[in-house]
Amino acid sequence: MRRLINRHPGQGAALLLAALPFVLLLAAYLAGSALRLAENPNDKLLPSLASIAEAIRLYAIEQDQRTGTILLWADTAASLTRLGMGLVLSAAIGLAVGIATGVVPYLRAGLAPFIATVSLIPPLAILPILFIVFGLDELSKVALIVIGIAPFIMRDIAMRAAEIPSEQIIKAQTLGANTWTLTLRVVLPQLLPRLFDALRLSLGATFLFLIAAEAIAAEGGLGYRIFLVRRYLAMDVILPYVAWITLLAFGIDWLLKRATRLAFPWYQGGRNA
Repeated sequence: MRRLINRHPGQGAALLLAALPFVLLLAAYLAGSALRLAENPNDKLLPSLASIAEAIRLYAIEQDQRTGTILLWADTAASLTRLGMGLVLSAAIGLAVGIATGVVPYLRAGLAPFIATVSLIPPLAILPILFIVFGLDELSKVALIVIGIAPFIMRDIAMRAAEIPSEQIIKAQTLGANTWTLTLRVVLPQLLPRLFDALRLSLGATFLFLIAAEAIAAEGGLGYRIFLVRRYLAMDVILPYVAWITLLAFGIDWLLKRATRLAFPWYQGGRNA
């Protein structure tokens, strides 16, 4: 008799198993919503699907009378702009500092303790400081993302750089490579795919910092809208926005994974993640 650990589902069974938790969650929501609405037709905690569909129409299809924009798409554009800027800056800083820290012993001795300390500071705790220093405009929101995830990327890249076999470093030096050439020709190509993995792993934290900053001080964005309508207990708006944020995060994760496979077909790390 085959052990359970050695049994693998087929493609169809795998799709069914993947869909099962979502179906169960939806069924539980529908049952809970029906029970609450039966007791109180005006209940806002678990709105009906019809109410959610109407909210989607108002926010994703109809133009807002006050601003003349379609709110969901305007909020999405604002949030993705901030998110993109934060990810690009974090990736550039994390890669540069991470490689330098992992390759150059003097820099590792000087920067590694500082980076480790900064990475332990809760970014949300210094959000008021960022608002004071940078103001309430876009810079403070992007800075929160960078401060939140760049140290993680630095440490991850530095550890991966330190794991490069010493034989490769010695061979490159034997062939006359200086530190700059060694970094560009030996270290960088091996760490670029790892950078994509680090960005994927930090997506959850990135959205957390983005939404927190938008909730406190913003004039648009997905986090701003959620915290704006919460005062009216508008769960029919909040739930679609949360689902949309999740879908965006999933899409970005898929794009990063796909880009890694296309750009670095030889890279095996995180292939099945």
